[in-house]
Amino acid sequence: MLTTDYVPGAPNWLDLGTPDTDAAAAFHTSLFGWTSESAGPEAGGYGFFKKDRRTVAAVGPLHEEGARAAWTPYFHTPDADATAALVTEAGGTVRAAPFDVFDEGRMAQFTDPGGARFAVWQPGRTRGLEAVTEEGTLCWVELHSPGPVADLAFYHTVFGWDAEEMPFSGGTYTVLSTAGRGREGSFGGVAPLQGDVDVPQWLPYFEVADCDLVADRAEKLGGSVLMPAMTAEDIGRMAWLTDPSGAHFAVITSANPATAG
Repeated sequence: MLTTDYVPGAPNWLDLGTPDTDAAAAFHTSLFGWTSESAGPEAGGYGFFKKDRRTVAAVGPLHEEGARAAWTPYFHTPDADATAALVTEAGGTVRAAPFDVFDEGRMAQFTDPGGARFAVWQPGRTRGLEAVTEEGTLCWVELHSPGPVADLAFYHTVFGWDAEEMPFSGGTYTVLSTAGRGREGSFGGVAPLQGDVDVPQWLPYFEVADCDLVADRAEKLGGSVLMPAMTAEDIGRMAWLTDPSGAHFAVITSANPATAG
């Protein structure tokens, strides 16, 4: 499961790119009970979402022409430049070459061969998110892919991830884990695209106490429900949502609270 004991390949940061950071902050703080905090005038409008004074996500303005509002997961790397080279060799695209973020760390942004966007974070002063896998925080990331087999090969080359087919009621699901850590290192999964509402993307899941209540609140705050709340046996109750700008995300009330913080 996700922890803040970050190892190479594990999700260690998450941010929302949006055309209106003030509106996004108002929506998400109302939905999750977060607070928002600016990173300062030199950060170009970038800011942090906090829960109990701990950073749980971030938000910033869109900079790429034609970019849509979206959440982007960052994966831990000890060497952003080496990872960028692997991305290119494996058939991905470098959207933003590695660069230093003051003395906080080094980052780069990519697109995988299937069209999903992701990034890497090489820690400096900032190791990563300060809370995960508990109520109101990131607990899972899911790749929605038009070609899961090809994308799994790509990410194995880049990060060395392990993939395991897990049976569940109605089918199987591919679980991703950091290299060599087995189920203890699981952090996400891979699913084929599902209908017209889905796009190639990394979908973040946030743990909540009541999935149905949060989905209803999201609509009242101006968001939309892409997939109504449903129960997956032994996993939990989940829903796919969008914020008012159209950024996709999911919420889940896990079946086993012990694994949800």
